[in-house]
Amino acid sequence: MDDQNKNLLLATALSFLVILGWYIFFPPPEPAPQPDAEIAQTAPAGDGVSAPSAAQAIAGDAAAAGAAEAETAADAPRVAIDTARVTGTISLQGGRLDDLALKDYRVSLEPDSPIVKMLSPAGSPNAYYALYGWAPGAGLGIDDVPGANTLWSLHEGETLTPETPVTLSWRNGKGLTFFRTISIDENYMFRVVQSVMNEGAGTVSLAPYGTIARHGMPQDLKNFFILHEGVVGMADGTLAEIDYDDMADFDLDARSGARSEITQVEGNGWIGFTDHYWMSTLVPEPGQSFRSIAKFDERREIYQTDVVLPTVTLANGEGTEVTTELFAGAKEWATIRGYQKDGIEGFLDSIDWGWFFFLTKPIFAVLHWLNALIGNMGWAIIGLTVLIKILVFPLAYKSYASMAKMKELQPEMEKIKEKAGDDRQKLQQEMMALYKKEKVNPAAGCLPILIQIPIFFSLYKVIFVTLELRHAPFFGPFQDLSAPDPTSIMNLFGLLPFTGPEPGSILATVLIGILPLLLGISMWLQQKLNPAPTDPTQQMIFAWMPWVFMFMLGGFASGLVVYWIANNTITFTQQYLIMRSHGYKPDVFGNIKSSFKKSPKAEK
Repeated sequence: MDDQNKNLLLATALSFLVILGWYIFFPPPEPAPQPDAEIAQTAPAGDGVSAPSAAQAIAGDAAAAGAAEAETAADAPRVAIDTARVTGTISLQGGRLDDLALKDYRVSLEPDSPIVKMLSPAGSPNAYYALYGWAPGAGLGIDDVPGANTLWSLHEGETLTPETPVTLSWRNGKGLTFFRTISIDENYMFRVVQSVMNEGAGTVSLAPYGTIARHGMPQDLKNFFILHEGVVGMADGTLAEIDYDDMADFDLDARSGARSEITQVEGNGWIGFTDHYWMSTLVPEPGQSFRSIAKFDERREIYQTDVVLPTVTLANGEGTEVTTELFAGAKEWATIRGYQKDGIEGFLDSIDWGWFFFLTKPIFAVLHWLNALIGNMGWAIIGLTVLIKILVFPLAYKSYASMAKMKELQPEMEKIKEKAGDDRQKLQQEMMALYKKEKVNPAAGCLPILIQIPIFFSLYKVIFVTLELRHAPFFGPFQDLSAPDPTSIMNLFGLLPFTGPEPGSILATVLIGILPLLLGISMWLQQKLNPAPTDPTQQMIFAWMPWVFMFMLGGFASGLVVYWIANNTITFTQQYLIMRSHGYKPDVFGNIKSSFKKSPKAEK
C-alpha cells in the first residue's frame, strides 16, 4: 500500500469514525411531563434584607398556596398585550407577565398549526412566567410589600403596545405606594419600571427583584448534547450555562429552602432560561450591580432565576425607582445582536455557539447575509459552500497538485517497491528520497478531508441551533432545512399519495430520500477521479464508503446534506481541473466502467 493511499485512507477513516460517533450519540428519552406545582418560590434578598420564607415572599399568604391560588389567578383581571410580533396578557394578580405567544412562529409547518406559546400562567401545564416585587427589610413585614398574589390596580393605560405603556399601582395602607410601569418595544423586550413612595411609613428598607419561574422541565426539551438548554447568564463578561439537571446539584440555601447558586455582578449582566429557539432573560440596566441567582426548589419542581437589586432605605417623603428589562421571545440573531449593540453586554452569546464559536459565529453571519441577499436559505447554504471552497482553495490546490504529481510518480514508485522487495526500511528510505527529489508531500492529499471536519461540525451546530434555519424552505418538498429530508423511497419521493416513514425511525434510515441519494452519488463520482486501489482491503472500503455515508447522513438536517452535496460537487470539479492542468487526465468513465467489472478472484 503506497503512502498516498495510506494517508488518504487514514484521513477518510478518521472522518468516518468521528461522524459515526456523532451520529449514534442519540439524546436520552424525553422526561415525562411534571405535575403542576403550587406557586411558592423564595423571594430573593438584597443587602441588608433578610430572606423570607417561600410562602411569605412570593405567595404572600400561605393559605392561598396550592390549587385554590391557581383558580384565583385564573379569575384575576388582565391587561392585554398586542404588538405586531407578540400577543398575550398581564395578570393584575402579582402583576405577572404570564401569558405570551409569538405571532411570527408556529409549532409546525401545518398552516393551521397554533402559534408558539412563550409564557403560561400558574395552574397551566408547565407554567412559565415572570414576576416582580420588593423583599421587605427593616420596618416592613411580608404583607407590607407587593408579592406574587398582590392584586394591583390599573393606574394608566388599557392595552400594552409599543406606543402605549401601562402602569399598575398598589397601596399597602401603611404609607407606601407602589407603581409598576410596563412597556414593550417592537420586538421582544419588555421594560419594567418599579417605583415606591414613602408617604408616612417611617424609615423602611426594601430590595427590588425580578424573577423568572418554570414549573417542571419544558415538555419539548431536546436533551441533545450539542445544544444547551437551561439557565444562561452573563456576569461581568463571564458566560454561565447551567443545564436543568445540574441545578439539582446546587448547595442548599438554608435561608430560602431551595438549592441556589448566587453570583454578585458588579457592573453588567443578565440571567434567564434558554430553550432551543426561545429565551426569557432578566436584564438590569448596564452598570447596575445586582445579585444573580439560579435556584431549584426540588420540593415543588420549580426552576427559577432571580435578579436582586441593592437594598434602598427610604425616610418619610422619599421615593425610589429601578428599571429592569425582560427579554421574552425568539432567539433571532439580528434582534439579539441589536440589543447587544444597544448596551446589553455579551447578549449574542445567549445563542449556543459552542466551543468552536470562532467558526460558528462567522459561518452563521455569512449565511445570514447570503440568505438576506438571495432570499432562500437553501441557495444561501450552497453560496456559503462556494465561499468556503474559495477560502480554502490555496490549500486545496496544493493538495490536488500533490496528488496529481503522485500519480505521475506512480511508475517510479512501483519500481522502488520491486527493487526493495521485503526490505521495509529500504523501501521507506527510497520513497522519502523520491519525495524529496520531486518536492512532493505525500500527506498533502488528506488535507481537504481534514479541513472539512471542523467546518462540517461547525455548520452542523449552526443548522441545529440557530432559529433562522427552523422551517427555512429550499424548494419543493424541502420546506424545513433544519429537519431531515422528508422524501423517501417508500413513496417514490412523493409521487405516491402517502407519507414516508417517521423521521428518526429505522425505516426512515433505510428508506432514504433524494438528498441522501445525491450525497452518495456525489461521493462515488469523486472517488472515480482515480482508479480503484490495487489492495483488495482498500478497494472494498472505498467501494462501500459512499453508500455508508449516504445512509448515515440521511437522518441529518437536510441543510447539512445540501452543504455536503455542494461541497462534493465543487471538490470534484476543482480536483478534475487541477489534475488536468498538471498533465494528468482522470479517466472518470473508465474508472466507473471498471468498478462494475468482476475481479479476477471473483471470476474464479
